Amino acid sequence: MNPLKLAVVGVGALGRHHARILGGLESADLVGVAEMNLEAGRAVASACGCDHVTDFHELLDRVDAVTIAVPTSAHLAVAGDCLAAGLPVMIEKPIAGSLDDAARLVELADRHDALLQVGHVERFNPAVTAAFERIDRPRYLRAERFSPFAFRSMDIGVVHDLMIHDLDLVLALVNSPLEEVSAFGIGLMGGHEDMVNARLRFANGCIADLIASRVHPEPRRSLVAWSASGCVQVDLHSRELTSYCPSEALLLGKSPTQQANEPGADIEELKQQVFGEFIQVDTPDISDADALTAELEHFIDCVTTGKPPLVGGLEAIRAMAAADQVLSSVATHQWEGRPNGAQGPLACRPQRRAA
Repeated sequence: MNPLKLAVVGVGALGRHHARILGGLESADLVGVAEMNLEAGRAVASACGCDHVTDFHELLDRVDAVTIAVPTSAHLAVAGDCLAAGLPVMIEKPIAGSLDDAARLVELADRHDALLQVGHVERFNPAVTAAFERIDRPRYLRAERFSPFAFRSMDIGVVHDLMIHDLDLVLALVNSPLEEVSAFGIGLMGGHEDMVNARLRFANGCIADLIASRVHPEPRRSLVAWSASGCVQVDLHSRELTSYCPSEALLLGKSPTQQANEPGADIEELKQQVFGEFIQVDTPDISDADALTAELEHFIDCVTTGKPPLVGGLEAIRAMAAADQVLSSVATHQWEGRPNGAQGPLACRPQRRAA
């Protein structure tokens, strides 16, 4: 099978990695990159051995598919024209700047029978894959995602920048209607919210707590899931996973608490038996495979085989809708007994001290 001819639109902080990876895949033929910044575009094109253009429209009739990594505010305009040309598109998250824009992109993909994949790259993190295999009907989830301020994606806040990854993961794990959202947040760096804490309640009773900050000294990403079958803790950054589940002895009714109440029970010995005899601990080896490479390979496979992407337009819209609910709750949170109103989280900025 011939390599898929591809173009990358936008080769900034993330798009340049799209180009680098696609340029090295046997299944891909990177035809060109589109980037208005001449210096950046020419440098990436030279490194990848492909053409550089400033207007992405010049590449549309030369390729089979497009990946897009432009600012969120430009997603509708760029992806819309690519989809209207009938080209399969992989666009970085969030799918668009608003739910209306997201719905428009999904409608364009359907009308032109063009595949639409959205770059929720955390789905391709091997640690996430291993966690999903071990999480059964979660009852409680906790996700934390912290990052230093990167001075990119400044046209969106932390909910669309970082938390949306965990919203997507939680929605996929719970698979139940979202009934209630309660959230608060603060803006520190100017323009948008930079830290948000949210609690989600689902129709099946599951509760999820999410916290995201993009003003943190060091990156940290974690997910904890409690379910009827035990607990899974995963560090998404270091790719370390530990699962705890009841042992066969515990499931068969051997109760450590009953044993502790028996005359002459050795409590210290029972303590040593908790993890092993009563609770089984599993720490599997996790692949060090690159998530973005896996995501791009998945896109190529979907284009060539016709199978649906892991995260398509509808899945991305679900995450966007949840993000909007989080932001709506943030905007109505009361600080010092006064609602923020239209000012939203930016009303929570620290005030300048008087001299």
